[in-house]
Amino acid sequence: MGTRRRGRELALQALYQIEVSGESVGTLQAFFEQAEAGDKAKAFAGELVAGVRDRQAEIDKLIAAASEHWRFERLSRVDLSVLRIAGFELLARNAPTSVVLDEAIEIARRFGTQESATFVNGILDQIAGQLGIREAPGERGVAVDDDE
Repeated sequence: MGTRRRGRELALQALYQIEVSGESVGTLQAFFEQAEAGDKAKAFAGELVAGVRDRQAEIDKLIAAASEHWRFERLSRVDLSVLRIAGFELLARNAPTSVVLDEAIEIARRFGTQESATFVNGILDQIAGQLGIREAPGERGVAVDDDE
């Protein structure tokens, strides 16, 4: 598993923990220290969590607009956390759109329900369209994690 994928998974777990328990980002230090991951993965996870928390209102607006037929408060907490991470990455443009979408779909498939991957794909495609960064058909190739 690549460093950035592991970082995204750690960020998902941390954001889920914040969402469920109401803990602050600062209290997650022990979580990151105990996580079975390298320093680069932990650092990337920390960047993602901080970025999501800093821009959460903006990210949540994008998610709400893209999920018009779903009540925001009824979204699965796992799916919501995956969407927030990917939403932040799309806004920050720190990875190609195809990589962000593919990573989010795979993580949703691993941690969510049977429907999570399809749901996350649809919402993120809408968000990419809102941001004007949707890739044209045929452009989407094999996504490669840029830090294996």
